[in-house]
Parts: sequence; C-alpha cells; structure tokens
Amino acid sequence: MGRSLVATAAVLIGSHVSAIAQSNGREPVDEANPLVGTAPLDRKELIGNAPPPGEPLYSGITSPGARLPHGAVEAAPVNVNIEQTYPTGVATPYYYPNPTMIGFTGGGGATYGGGAQPILMPIVGDWTVPPVYTQSYYDKGKEVAAPGYYSVYLDSFRTRAELTASRWTSLMRFTFPTTDRAHIILNLPLRGGEVEIVGDRMVRGIAARRGDHDAPDGRYFVAEFSHPFSRFGTFRKSGGNNRGYGIGDKEVVPDARWIAGSYAGSYLDFTTRADAPILVRMAHGPSYADAERRLRAESVGWDFDSMRAQARQAWGRLLDKVQVTGGSPKQRMLFYSTLFQSFASPRLVARKGENFADSKGRMQTATYDRYGPVPFWDTGRNQIVLLELLEPDVVRDIMQSELDMARERGFMNTSFHGDNAVFLYLGAARRGIPFDYAAAYEFLRRNATDPKGPRGYLAEYQKNGWISDVVPDEDPSPPYSGGKAGTAKTLEYAWDDHAMAEFAEMLGHREDARLFRTRAANYRNVFHRKTGFMRGRTADGSWIAPFDPQEPYYNFMMKEASGWSTLWLVPHDVRGLSTLLGGRDAFNAKLDQFFSTPYTPKGICRDCTGMVGQYVHGNQPDQHAPFLYAWSGQPWKTQALSRRILDTLYGSDASGYGYAGMDDQGATSSWYALTAMGFYPVDPSSDVYVLSSPIFDSVKLQMGNGKVLEIVARNNSATNLYIQSATLNGHPWTKPWFRHADVKDGATLVLTMGARPNPNWGSGPADVPPSMSSAP
Repeated sequence: MGRSLVATAAVLIGSHVSAIAQSNGREPVDEANPLVGTAPLDRKELIGNAPPPGEPLYSGITSPGARLPHGAVEAAPVNVNIEQTYPTGVATPYYYPNPTMIGFTGGGGATYGGGAQPILMPIVGDWTVPPVYTQSYYDKGKEVAAPGYYSVYLDSFRTRAELTASRWTSLMRFTFPTTDRAHIILNLPLRGGEVEIVGDRMVRGIAARRGDHDAPDGRYFVAEFSHPFSRFGTFRKSGGNNRGYGIGDKEVVPDARWIAGSYAGSYLDFTTRADAPILVRMAHGPSYADAERRLRAESVGWDFDSMRAQARQAWGRLLDKVQVTGGSPKQRMLFYSTLFQSFASPRLVARKGENFADSKGRMQTATYDRYGPVPFWDTGRNQIVLLELLEPDVVRDIMQSELDMARERGFMNTSFHGDNAVFLYLGAARRGIPFDYAAAYEFLRRNATDPKGPRGYLAEYQKNGWISDVVPDEDPSPPYSGGKAGTAKTLEYAWDDHAMAEFAEMLGHREDARLFRTRAANYRNVFHRKTGFMRGRTADGSWIAPFDPQEPYYNFMMKEASGWSTLWLVPHDVRGLSTLLGGRDAFNAKLDQFFSTPYTPKGICRDCTGMVGQYVHGNQPDQHAPFLYAWSGQPWKTQALSRRILDTLYGSDASGYGYAGMDDQGATSSWYALTAMGFYPVDPSSDVYVLSSPIFDSVKLQMGNGKVLEIVARNNSATNLYIQSATLNGHPWTKPWFRHADVKDGATLVLTMGARPNPNWGSGPADVPPSMSSAP
C-alpha cells in the first residue's frame, strides 16, 4: 500500500475510533488523570516494611503537571521543599499527601522534574526568602489535573493557579483577589545562578551549571508577564552564619534589577482585581536568544484557553490510538492515566532545525527530532515496546538520538547495570522499524567488549563469566547500601549478551553471535544449586555467607531487589532457568512459593513496595515474573496474578491515585497499560507477547503502521478472569502468547473467559514461548 493510502487509512481508522469514544460520552483524553501515580499505597500488607521511621513512603513519583507527549517542558506544581526534605529516592516536586504548595515550575527540568527551575509562587501579603518558601494550604477538592492542564486553589491567598504548556513554553494564569499586596516570587533553587529584571514585564536568568543534571531544554530562561510590575526587587540567600532568628542569612535589594548567587530570585509586586488574572509565559533554551525565539514562536499572545485546547488535542490524538470498552469507570480512568504517564520519557531536546547542546556541551543544530536518553534499566523493560507499537516514527528518532550520543561519547548510553539499549534496537528491528542497525551495532558491540566502556567490571565478567561481590565495610548489615551488585550485573549482562547474539546473527556477524550466545549462559555461574537461588560470590569463587533470599540486598549482591526477586532475572532463557530449578514441576513450585511467602525481611528497601508474597511490584527486576507461568504450563496463574496486581497495586489507596514503588519515567505505568490490554513483553528485545487477563471487553490498538490489533474478551468480568479458549483471526489459538508477526498486519484475538482455570488451554509442551535453551 502506498504512503498516501496508508495515511488515508489511518485517518479513517482514527475517525472511526473517535466516533466510538464520543458515542460513549467520554473520549480517552477525558479519562486520563495525571494525579495517578502521585500518591503512595496505604495498606500495610501491600507496602512491606517500608519506609523506615522519619521518611515518607514512596509514591510512583509521577507528575500531575501540564506537558505534551515527550515534552521537554512541564508546567508543574511544587509542594515539596526538595532541599530541606528527605526525598523519596529522587528529587520529585510533588507528593500527593502534602497539604501545602510552595510554588510552580515551567520547564528547565531534569529527569524527574525536581531540578526544574525557576520556581514561581503567587502570594498575597507577606512573603519570605527561599529556601524558607511562603507556603499555602490548598483545597484537594478543587485540584484539577488533565492532560495538558493543571489547576489548584491556594486557600491561604484566595488565589487560583492554572498551568498549561506547549512543546517549548509554559503558560501560567494566576487569578488573585482584588488587592494591592499581590506578589509573584521567582527564584532559582539551591545553587541558584543569575536573575535579571528587564523592563517592567520580563525576568530572565541563567541557572548554575549542574553537569549531567543540566536541564535538557537549556539553562537560560525568559519569563514574560501580561501586566507590568508596580514594584520589584531581587534577593538571594547570603552566606551568613548567624544563628537564632535567621537575621543576616538573606539579602533583599528593593528596586535592583540583577542578582547572582544561591537561591537568586526576584520579587514582583502587582495591584490586582479578581476579574483580571496575571499571566506568565516562559521558555528555556541554550541561550537567551533561543529561549526568546521559542517563546515568540509558540506562545503568541496571552490566550491560555487556546494553548490548553491545543495541548488537549495533542494528547487526544495519542490516547485515541487505544480504545477500550467495558471495565469499570475506575479501571478506564487508571488505564488512560497510566497510558498517559507512559509517555513521560524520553523527552524531546530539539525539533529538527533547532539549536541544542549535545552530550559534550557543544552547540548543534538538530537534523531530526532529537530526544534525551532512554532510562534503559527502567522503561527499557516494557515502555519501549509500547512506543514501538504506537509511535514507530518517534522511536526511529529516539534510536538516532541514542546513536548520535554514542558517537559523541564513544559508547552507547547505559543505565545502572546493563547495556539494555540493545533491547530497543533489536526490538525495533523485529517490529519492522527501518533504521541503520549496522551503525548502532558498532557501538553496542563496543559497550559489550571494551573493558574501558560503561559496563562496570566487564574485564572480570569476560574472564570469569561472572562478577564477584563484597560485603561493604561501611554498611555491613541490611540493606547493604554499597557493593558491586555483581550478581545482578552478571544476570543483566547475560540477558544483554543474548540480545547481542540475536542482533549479530541478524546482521550476519556469526562469530560475534557465537561469542555472545556463549556469554548469554553466564547467568548459570551465579546460580547456587544448594539453596536454589542466584547468589553472590567472592573473588575466589566462594559463595557469600550468610545468605537470606528474603533480605533486600540493596546495591550489594543484587540491585534494588532481594534474592527472591533476582532469581527470575533470566527473561531470555526461562526454560534454562526451569532446568536449573529441577524442571517444570519444581519451577512451578518455586514460583508459587515466590508469590506466597510472606515478606518479612530485617532490612529495608525503600522503593520495594507493592507486595505479593516476595514479589515486589514497585521495582523493575521482577515485574516480568507473573508471566513466567506461560513457560511452565500453568498460564491460568498468570491470568489470576495479573488481575490481582492490576486491582490491588494501582489506585487501591484512599485517594485512588496510589502506585507501588516508583514509576521510573513510565515503566510501572506501562506495566499497567500493557497488562490491562491483555499482553506483556517479558523480553522486550524479542517479538513475543505473553497473554495476561485483559480487564476490558474490547481493546482496539491502532499501531503505527495504521493497522489495528483488536483483543476481545467474551464473558469478561471481575470473576470471569480465566481464558477458556481463544481464536486469532478466526482460527483456534492454543498458545498463551503470540508474536508481533502474527498481528502486524492487523488482527483480532478473541478470548473466551470463565470463572475457573482451564488447565487444558495453553499448557501443552508445544504451547510454550521460545527460550534460548531447548525444552528440558
């Protein structure tokens, strides 16, 4: 089919899909609530023994702010004083339980938004110099979050704050009461930088350098106001060491136009009327000129409602690609909310033709849409597959971005332990996305073979086939905050090596394929047969003792996981792992034990929440484990577990927004979105999808090639959660999985559901998904 016909078909499909949504009264974009993921779970049995006393419980660390899909800019609320509060793992500016607001950001954010700057706060009456922010109570009942929009009423100041955003700019609307004591306080947090007041309607500034944590949209900002200031001045936190009442630890200069230093900022005074809001539009860039160019290009005039409508339309076009029927209102809300949060990363750095600073800090002009790094240890396990299905053109630009960053640095980006970038490239190739894969392979191979590269302890891995561990002297008891995490690294590298072998084979590099396929079996070298777990070894090969698989060996033998969680980190060779454990029956017994043994460790893993026995949904290492029953002839257990996790570990708290652990830029959200549709990619580098138990009667997923994958669940309900039989395109289907090739040209998968497991469906030896090893 020609390109024009494909485009026409896509438009027709999209129109039909939108018509279905409108006939039900609500469109997908209306269902999504960005507050989902901002709250922690609150049932003791689901949160293990976290947190330790004096610390907040982890939420999903998502943001309710206004942004576009993959947007570099996010206009977001700030209710966490990051510099003076214990962070939940990473710097996140919003935590749902907090009752007071300290400000709003409009871009300039790093990965999790906590580094976003400047912070703006509308205040009526007296104010204080940050970091002692003047805070306001706000009404949760009046807080509104929707794709591309956020609004909150600040009770303390009788002021409404509204936020929206375009690709490069943020727009804030502050509706004050009638008063001559209205202020907007603007500051660069902590390290500060420079702030300058230009004329009577503009503030601009330069954030201090933070190395790799510099904002991807640039350190320079320009903020323009819709009304002139009646008065203004600057402030900063001084270096005074005065104790007592804080006198002398700040410097406030009325009428000054420039200041630099820690917490550098400006105060802007207004006389306001209740019917005349003050608007602020802001953009960032690698220079003042670039920031102002973006501001002029994308934020013409002061039409807040128009920008909000455009943001809603952008999200509508994306969320419309998946249409669901059935399920409860809460399930539909959670589905579209998690789908929304799935597009938190990677973030756009520059549109084609725009200037940006590359990974070496050099100014470049983008020749395509340039994106920031992919968090491969997190979203590389699932979200990249969602992107490959829905946004193949975006994925192609993401792959080119990663390749160009590799050319700039000499090696492909990694995250934590593995070279999981290979999952992105091999998975995309297997889903038919065109790219120069040979060019990417050069850098992926360099990562995997050069001990000077980013794979930690690679020389040891190449020599021994495993990486040793040590008990860290500085923290000899759980949760072991130091160490090499050699066991987890060995498992991650073996998984990467299997993907490298498949990639090499695809490109005709047979000698490389043999090398990597041999290394892909290295996971066996850290399997301790006596205990039946993956276990750390010292440099002389001895097994580390004592060993308790229930302890969360945080960054010691394991990585953010226990021995129980890490056992299953062999997605590329589930059959081989089954053999190590003693065969199918023993494998099933071990999985059953995993999901039923109470979680009672002595140590604390702060982001290990969301418990089902020893299973920890709040972190990535074992999130694929519920689907492993497909390899052991008991897929009905996957169906029951997937429903249980969807029901209890998302939104089961009092707010209805709770997540387990951390979302990690879309990973935990993608788990829900994929599993709720009815399938999950256990190994994202493969083209295999393992069936779950879909919560909707019908799912229509419009793939990037214009074709539609429809999954129909007949007789579906909260109790009818087990697959009794299936057909694919009208033909009987006995496998609890399918390949991308089975659906790439469009397909209809019909699942007949029932209240009891059907042990005769999907359980035969011929129905097992593929693995590196042959069948045991």
